[in-house]
Amino acid sequence: MINRAKPMSRLAAGLALAALISGCAVTPKPMSASELDTRAQDNRVAVTANQEPVTGPIDLYQAMARALKYNLDYRVEQMQQALKDRELKVSSYDMLPQVVASGGYFGRSNEAGASSLSLLTRRQSLEPSTSTEKNVFSGDLTVSWDVLDFGLSYVRAHQKADGVLIAAEERRKVSNRVIEDVRTAYYRAVSAQRLLTKLNELQGSITTTLSNSERLAKNRKAPPLIALTYQRELIEIEAQVKSLSRELQIAKSQLAALMNLDPGTDYELVLPPREDALPNVAMSAEDEVMTALRNRPELRQLDYQQRINKHELDAQILAMFPSLKGFVGYNADSNKFLYNQDWAQYGARSAFNLLNVFKIGAVKKSVHAEGDVLRMRQLATAMAVMTQVHVARARYGLYSSELDTARHSHDVQARIMGQIGGGYKAGAVSQQTLLREQMNTLVSEVRYDIAYADAQNAYANLYASMGQDSFTPDVTDRESVATIAVSLKQMWAAREIASLDTVGKGN
Repeated sequence: MINRAKPMSRLAAGLALAALISGCAVTPKPMSASELDTRAQDNRVAVTANQEPVTGPIDLYQAMARALKYNLDYRVEQMQQALKDRELKVSSYDMLPQVVASGGYFGRSNEAGASSLSLLTRRQSLEPSTSTEKNVFSGDLTVSWDVLDFGLSYVRAHQKADGVLIAAEERRKVSNRVIEDVRTAYYRAVSAQRLLTKLNELQGSITTTLSNSERLAKNRKAPPLIALTYQRELIEIEAQVKSLSRELQIAKSQLAALMNLDPGTDYELVLPPREDALPNVAMSAEDEVMTALRNRPELRQLDYQQRINKHELDAQILAMFPSLKGFVGYNADSNKFLYNQDWAQYGARSAFNLLNVFKIGAVKKSVHAEGDVLRMRQLATAMAVMTQVHVARARYGLYSSELDTARHSHDVQARIMGQIGGGYKAGAVSQQTLLREQMNTLVSEVRYDIAYADAQNAYANLYASMGQDSFTPDVTDRESVATIAVSLKQMWAAREIASLDTVGKGN
């Protein structure tokens, strides 16, 4: 008779195993619509949460302060630096001895008995006996310390300390970029605030005049060619007005983004006079280059990377040394058959991989090769930095010259507009000529403002190229916007005074 119980039991076991495996299978699970909505709402609120409201017109230093306090790109670098610092603190615990406490329970359904067999007579020499209870509790507390692990942890902690400094330099680099962008966007936004109303008024005048011209041409009250030529000129002026309006409106949105204001926030700016003189920079080209080679974040980061590489060689050599681990501990066991149910233990152990003798040469060459790469990268970066300083210096000079030209052009255009305005009131100048000169006047104002913004940006870029910090070390996101703005204003003012002192000494 065929025994069907065993095949059936195997089938049942197979089905149970298949069910277990299928139950443990993991499948992709996209986020639901409600989860996406929740995340979108949370992000929408969080991006501008806990910020000081805008209560009045914003000046340049308040814009810088808001960027340093709330700009999310900059805050990422702040948090990255804080993360590296916490990792350094965690690594210090790796140098401490290990203190391990463990406990356990062991049980079985019957006695753990055993008997002995004589090797001479092959007969059982002892009747079955046990020395272990059916249920046993045990525990121990052991302190161990590996000299090699301590040395490696010490070296790795030094590397993490350099990692903290690298993160700090990355933060400096981002802050300089943000401040440079704020200066550019601020002065362009100032131009927008000054001129958008005038541009809108001019747009309205152009639209009205264009409609009148088309109506006159349609009624044949003006020669067709003259009317069409006039309309072409008006359309060209209208296109320039729209182009200028678009550029100016974007500038204000860009500044709001840098300050991390909610998109669409309506805010006003403090309008500095166009006649303000540009800041003076009296350092020689050689002094600027040497300042950059000392201070640029990229070069400092490579310095710290080279230190990390040197520590890496130390770590690799240490890892090849024999390990020496000592331990001492206290043990306890509930097994009543034990003569001593608690005891202390101690000892030491050493191990050495003999093949490490052949590995050390290759490791040294690898680490030295990486050091050579870092050194060459540092030289390439140094050359790029020196070039950037010379370009920034020349750029500031060129934009300063262009600003003088734009200022002169604006003065001339203002006098022309005065003449045209008087002629139009007297009936000696046509409306077409008036509109053209109004447009030319606005264009000259925009060019003047843009030239001033470009010169201010070039000034910030020159200091950024030298690696000069855009804020003092005591400026943190814990202070209010007003406090940070005062500190920034004092720092930049002191920078200008230092340049004037240098000029006074004839350097």
